[in-house]
Order: sequence, then C-alpha cells, then structure tokens
Amino acid sequence: MAEPNVLNPHPPEFERFLYASVGEDRGGFGNWCTRLLAPAGDFCLSTDGIFRDTGRPDPIFPGAQQHAVQDLPSDTLMFLQGSRYCDTDLLSEEAWRLFETTEPGWSRVQAICDFVHGHVRFDYTQAKATRTASQTMAERQGVCRDFAHLAIALCRCMNIPARYCTGYLSDIGEPLPHPPGDFAAWMEVFLAGEWHMFDPRNNKPRFARILIARGRDAADVPLTLTFGKNTLTEFKVWADELI
Repeated sequence: MAEPNVLNPHPPEFERFLYASVGEDRGGFGNWCTRLLAPAGDFCLSTDGIFRDTGRPDPIFPGAQQHAVQDLPSDTLMFLQGSRYCDTDLLSEEAWRLFETTEPGWSRVQAICDFVHGHVRFDYTQAKATRTASQTMAERQGVCRDFAHLAIALCRCMNIPARYCTGYLSDIGEPLPHPPGDFAAWMEVFLAGEWHMFDPRNNKPRFARILIARGRDAADVPLTLTFGKNTLTEFKVWADELI
C-alpha cells in the first residue's frame, strides 16, 4: 500500500497455508509489498481494515498549469516515457492531432479523459492482461486499467507526466444496483508542482477512493507477481460504510 490512511488495519490472513515465509519491503516505487513462499495446494489470502475517508469527492483544480519539460523535476521524467502498457511511440502522432489545440494544463488532461471515457466501452468480459494503450485505442473496449493506460499514454505524448494508480473505489453513495466489487485503476498527472488524480473510467469526482500503489503502469503494481504455475480461482472485494 502506498499511503494508507487506516484506522484499524488487520494483517494478512492465510487459510490452509502452513509453512508460508512472509516478509515486507518497499518496492521500487515506494509501495509496501508482501513476499511469501507458498507450498503446493490451495490457499486463501485475505485482509480487511477500517479506512478513513474525508467524505468529500475527488478534488479538482481547473487552474493547474502544465510545466514546460525543461522545468519539470527530475523525478517526474520517467513518467513521460513509454512503458510496458503505455506505448507512447504508437500514439504520439494521434495524440497531437487530437489535443494540440486544447489549453495546456488541467483542461488538456480533462479533454484527454473526456476522449478516453467516450472512446472506450467498459466491459468486464473483455479484460485482457496483455492489452496495451494503443490496442485499447484500436479495440475501443476494456476495463478500468485499459482506460487508465490509454489516458496515461496520451498525457505522456503531450509532455504531461502521468503515473498509474491501483486501489479500491467503493460504490458507496452511487445509485443502485452496484456491480460486483473489484480492484480499480486511475491515474495521477503532474501539474502546477503537484500530482493530481484523474479517473478516465468514471470521469467524475467519486468518494471513498483508497490508493494501494503507484507505478508507471500495471506492470509495476500487479495484484500479485507470481513465479511458478498457479491459478487464481476466485477473488472478492467489498466495502461497507461506517457512520
């Protein structure tokens, strides 16, 4: 977890999991990572906690300005480059065609989010672990990580540092019926000296967004990074409001 705001964290629980070797460390992007060695056979990993939320929607800063590349802090430059799922080299020409005339800064990023939100159709059944930003652009379908990867790649093409965020986004306060709980993805962009959150999948301010990790794209912050044959048979995400 990147920056937890947890009132009552519970450590991971292992069911049918004897002899697990567990350790924790900071990953390459400052995220907390848990390492374990699993024996053969089925096992279940679970955790829960009480998370503090402001109760306010995601903040917006319409006046946030874009930096000239030469003025960007050095630690943001990696988020201008292409990465595993954000293949900027294949999208640069189209990005400039679409967004060159937009106002630099917050308005340009919002224009990118508006485009991605309208261009891509959300479909759980079309999730694909290998889909890149350029493939999402061409196929026009995907899940939240595909929305994020495409928006990130387009921002980078326009010289705006952008990084991938993964976490939880509950449906508390959203109209019923709610879809099944899942992990979520969005992005942060560097404007006016700070990182700001944008969500091209939902494209509106939301409540109760819990950040787990940040990276260049999903390759840096997978749900699990495994070595050896294994099969994920089920996962479940849920959230309940405490008042």
